[in-house]
This record gives sequence, C-alpha cells and structure tokens, in this order.
Amino acid sequence: MMKVYISSDIEGTAGITNWNEAEKDHKDYTEFRDLMTGEVLAAVDGAIAAGASEIVLKDAHDSGRNILTGELPDCVRIVRGWSGHPLSMVQEIDASFDAVIFTGYHSRAGAEGNPLAHTMNLDIGELRLNGVPASEFHLHATAAGYYGVPAVFLSGDAGICADAEKLNPGIETVATMEGIGRSTFSIAPKLARAKIKEGVKRALSASRAGNRTACVMKPAAETVMEVFFTNPVSAYKASFYPGATHVGNRTVRFAHSDFFEIMRAQKFILGA
Repeated sequence: MMKVYISSDIEGTAGITNWNEAEKDHKDYTEFRDLMTGEVLAAVDGAIAAGASEIVLKDAHDSGRNILTGELPDCVRIVRGWSGHPLSMVQEIDASFDAVIFTGYHSRAGAEGNPLAHTMNLDIGELRLNGVPASEFHLHATAAGYYGVPAVFLSGDAGICADAEKLNPGIETVATMEGIGRSTFSIAPKLARAKIKEGVKRALSASRAGNRTACVMKPAAETVMEVFFTNPVSAYKASFYPGATHVGNRTVRFAHSDFFEIMRAQKFILGA
C-alpha cells in the first residue's frame, strides 16, 4: 500500500511560453489546461504502475481550478481552490504520505530559466531561505519534509530541475523545456507525458525505496526567510506581520525554528 501526494502547477508544462496561456480568462488557456491535465494523468499513471493505491492531488495553479477532474481515476482525491491554509501548494499533506511529486513546476523569481518564472506571485523579486534563493518547489518540498515526506520527482523547466537536483540529489526530474529570454525551447507534450510516467514509476519503484529517506528535505533547526519585493510599498505593509522585520527598502525578514511558522508567515508576508 502506497500513498502519494501530487502537487501540480502549469508554468512548467511542456510548450507553455506566455502568461495568456496560463490565465483562465484568456482564449489560449484551454489548450494548456489540457496539457497540464495530461502531465498530471501521466504522473498518476506512473504512481499507480509503481503500486500507489491512494493519491491526493493539489491543483496548485492560480485559481486552483484547472485540472480536468473527469479524467481522474478512482484512487485520486483532488484539492481544488484555495482554503488559505499555510501549506498552500501542498495543502492536506501529512506524515501518512510515502512520497510527494511535483509536476509543471517552474524556475524561481529572479531566475532566467522560464519566461514565466516567479515565486508565489509577481510582486516577489526574490525569496531566500537561509540565504538560498528559493523556488515554489524549495518552499513546498521543505514543507513536505517537515512531515518526513520525501520529494522524489519533479517535472518542469530545465532551470527548476537543476535547482531541485542541487537541493535534493536523489530526486528524479524531467525537463520539459528551457527558457531563452521570452521564448521557450520545449520537448513535445506527448514525449513529456511519456517521460513523466516513466520517471514517476522509477522514482516510486521498490528498487528505489531506500532512496526515499535521502529525498526528505528536512527544515533546518532555524529558517530565515527573506523576501525581496519588487515594490517598496509591499515591503512596508508586509513588515507588520508579527515577528517580521523591515530590513531594507524592499526587504522583509522573518525567522523561526518551526517551519510551519515559516509557511504561516509566507501566506501573509507574500500575500500568497
């Protein structure tokens, strides 16, 4: 019996290039909603093939209402929308899960690996955790690690794959594209789905069971979160969160020994 969590975003989906393709009210969105769903289903298929009997899926892009739910198999439960819970893109994860998988993830704010690169929202110029520039993967894989859940697989642009491998050398990755300025150089969506299915199956296979412990991204004894805003006005407002310090024209710092408090703080400081 294996219980798996999948967190899915869209900006790292094979072929996506422009914000119009990621926004629900734009005519270009339908095509990429379908492609996002296809990559999710590939991950689900790979997890089932590896022995997963229970899968929880978080639709983690924008409205949280993107994945075509009618195509999901019976063993999947899906979290749609946003409750405001501090765990955000891994809402409902806990110590009962054997692994967490990330699909459609993208490069962090301040990086050049994707024309749609950001961290949580477009008002954040950079987010750092203990001095390391952090992506949404970094933040949420560490949140999973808080509960002892290993981050075993990630798909997305080449930049986020490289960052994930540096943070977590045991993780399995599939690079769907490479950002080049405002353009992308992408593999075919059909190939991306095949690679994701096989990558997830391999990451969850019995032969890799011993590797999972090494993939737990445990929080440090204390985490210092630094948020560099693009707008000084946002930094001033965010600095009023209890325990936060306004340390520069655009910078707010928050530190805590309990990573859940970091996740709670980011909901309010980042406005995520």
